[in-house]
Amino acid sequence: MAHAAMTLRAALALAGFVLGVSTAGGQNVTGGAQGAGAALDPDRALKTSQAAIGKRVGDYAFLDRESRQVRLADYRGKPLVVNFVYTGCLSVCPTTTAQLAKAIREARKTLGTGSFRVVTIGFNLPYDSPEAMRDFARRYGIDDPSWEFLSPFEPQLGALVADLGFEYVRTAGGFDHLTQLTILDAEGKVFRQVYGDEFALPLLIDPLQALVTGTPMPLASLAELLERVRIVCTVYDPKSGRYRFKTSVIGDVVSFILIGVTIFGFLWHDRRKRRRLERHA
Repeated sequence: MAHAAMTLRAALALAGFVLGVSTAGGQNVTGGAQGAGAALDPDRALKTSQAAIGKRVGDYAFLDRESRQVRLADYRGKPLVVNFVYTGCLSVCPTTTAQLAKAIREARKTLGTGSFRVVTIGFNLPYDSPEAMRDFARRYGIDDPSWEFLSPFEPQLGALVADLGFEYVRTAGGFDHLTQLTILDAEGKVFRQVYGDEFALPLLIDPLQALVTGTPMPLASLAELLERVRIVCTVYDPKSGRYRFKTSVIGDVVSFILIGVTIFGFLWHDRRKRRRLERHA
């Protein structure tokens, strides 16, 4: 497992990705797993994950933290970030959830609070119940109103993880699985996969920004126009680990406004001059 993981890490490094494999111990770990075997085959897992890109995910049913039934189609219309956890995990899943929470907060600042949604899905059934998912969210301080924790129905679990390109294997201490975030577009198609328990913010925010700004939709107000401009005019600063306004773009916008005002002023002055000449003719 160690040799295979190192081989894949080298390949992922060349591709600009980071691999995270959870082998954390868990509680009450039973039930089915995809890609069954002694250990996760990381090369196969990556191929499966990447092969899902461009595919439309089915409309699966879930129970949310309050045991209300929801469907994946309920989250369409905006980009959706999906990740998998098992609530009995005591190390990797909590770490990745904390990292994701930080990234989501930064993404909200950059793209707007309502521009995308997030769902975390428990895959260790029946133990990742609505009550367990609610407790998991509470333990790690997730209070984002656009981030839900879902329990799938067991008969649909195999098809669900296959659609999202997610593989996991039961081990003596829990599960092996890629630490993976899946970004779906507004139509429910897999747009990008992000790997690792730690990742640079642009790996998450740039695809979301492309989806948010690339979706044609009418601008209802000046406030919405300004919000779209704010999204487009941000750039990631690796020194601070945050997004900031692009000074070059701001300068271009200011220059454009000044040029526009100058042209408008010239045309207005010329029109008044012609009217005066016509009155005196």
